[in-house]
Amino acid sequence: MVDNPLIVQSDRTLLLDVHAEKAEQARAAVIPFAELEKSPEHIHTYRITPLSLWNAASAGFSPDDIAKVLAEYSRYSVPSGIVESFSDTMSRYGKIRMTAAPESEGMLFLEITDNAVLAEVEAIKSLEKYLTKTEKGFWLRLVDRGTIKQGLIRHGWPVQDEAPLVSGDNLEITLRDKCLSGKTFAIRDYQIEAAQAVLGDGRPGTGYGVVALPCGSGKTIVGMVIMSLLKTNTLILTTNVAAAHQWIDELIDKTEINREQIAEYSGDTKSVAPVTIATYQIITWRPDRDSDFPHFRLFREQHWGLIIYDEVHLLPAPVFRVTAELQAVRRLGLTATLIREDGAQDAVFSLVGPKRYDVPWKELEGKGWIAEAVCTEIRLDLPQELKVPYAVASKREKYRIASENPLKKEIVTQLIENHSDDQILVIGQYISQLDSLAKLIKAPLITGKTPNAERERIYNCFKRGELRIIVVSKVANFAIDLPDASMAIQVSGSFGSRQEEAQRLGRILRPKGKNAKHHNALFFFFFSRYTVEEDFAANRHKFLAEQGYKYSIQHWDTIK
Repeated sequence: MVDNPLIVQSDRTLLLDVHAEKAEQARAAVIPFAELEKSPEHIHTYRITPLSLWNAASAGFSPDDIAKVLAEYSRYSVPSGIVESFSDTMSRYGKIRMTAAPESEGMLFLEITDNAVLAEVEAIKSLEKYLTKTEKGFWLRLVDRGTIKQGLIRHGWPVQDEAPLVSGDNLEITLRDKCLSGKTFAIRDYQIEAAQAVLGDGRPGTGYGVVALPCGSGKTIVGMVIMSLLKTNTLILTTNVAAAHQWIDELIDKTEINREQIAEYSGDTKSVAPVTIATYQIITWRPDRDSDFPHFRLFREQHWGLIIYDEVHLLPAPVFRVTAELQAVRRLGLTATLIREDGAQDAVFSLVGPKRYDVPWKELEGKGWIAEAVCTEIRLDLPQELKVPYAVASKREKYRIASENPLKKEIVTQLIENHSDDQILVIGQYISQLDSLAKLIKAPLITGKTPNAERERIYNCFKRGELRIIVVSKVANFAIDLPDASMAIQVSGSFGSRQEEAQRLGRILRPKGKNAKHHNALFFFFFSRYTVEEDFAANRHKFLAEQGYKYSIQHWDTIK
């Protein structure tokens, strides 16, 4: 017992001693029912939440299964009563089942055998207009399927959805053995496992869910594997036009789908085909805040058999509304992190699906599938001439003054000189700062106003090695595939967003290959001491250290 790696606490936290003999086995055993919160050098922290327990229940785990894991790996006695509390939470999953109603077309049935639960659901005022009560449950319209699921989970009742899913129109989708680019296309074992975890055995209650994999680990491949297994019309939603184009390029390169069968639906072009890639921006556009969303019609323009939500942690709230209507369609959410700044993880669970598969980045790093990351925080002083303007500025203006500290230019140029073999992304928040830096280091600048064709030209030059450095605004945070980028310099950020730190680091985590000059990924970021920027830097340090990344601190005058 004393050599066991796990310490179970009564507040539902699990502390994992990574140096203990059975640490790897324990980590694999707790992942299905606990959420990783922190993973610094020595002790990793997991938390068991209602959502993590419902995820476990949806995957077939029982309270006894969890009790056995805790008993097997716990260093000390498991706190009394904790397993019983898990049982109470997990028992809620399955108390309400949503099934088909064969005798009534266009209707579903909410089956509830527990009279107390039946009474509680009947008392939810926000749902009463959607439900028609019977002796053992409620009738509901097919189109209200998602609305009911979302409303019930907010009241602590996850629905076990066993209503049937539509197949969509048939579409032959075959993966290539060799990419058009000439490389051998080998699907990794965890990518196959992820696809199988979502599709299951094809019975009711399978065919939808979320796959959480680290940046750079090939989430797009998981989507294509599922497409090849389902062979049906597919709608893919992603974060921006550049990401849409990358999906198109990947589909052409790695599948035998004809280019004519793939369409882009964005601000640039609005075409629809058996495989359509759309952006969240165009889907959520409307003339004014009181108008409907005209592009929601895309969801109904084809008989879709699969909808893929890329970067599902960024799924805009308005899309939840239309997603609620599409519960009969197979759904796949892809993400590196289920952290949502709006806390709407339960909406992702109820509308897209439970988390079906995840794997820690450390495991993939150990196998060489993603690069090892080394993070360095550089602290610098605010120049004397800016101290008085900073002191009298508003809080938001203080952040900008600190972020645009002119000493950062000197450090950027020195870092570029020190790392002459790296391909470098310089990333920031403020366009004027980035424009000045781009001119100083003679590198192209990509912002939200850069035409898509010009963005892709620059990205392609970077991929081919014709450019060693590019300067990017926050448009490069998400879904930009730059596999040869080995170093990122962040000069300013969005007020310490956890999402942003994870995504920016993800730009450089792609494996570098055997012939790369550097196998590590270097991430540098700055902050001005004794300013509001210091508080955000502390949040960043905590987040990255908790995730287990190597983290060091330097003062600016040591960068030579």
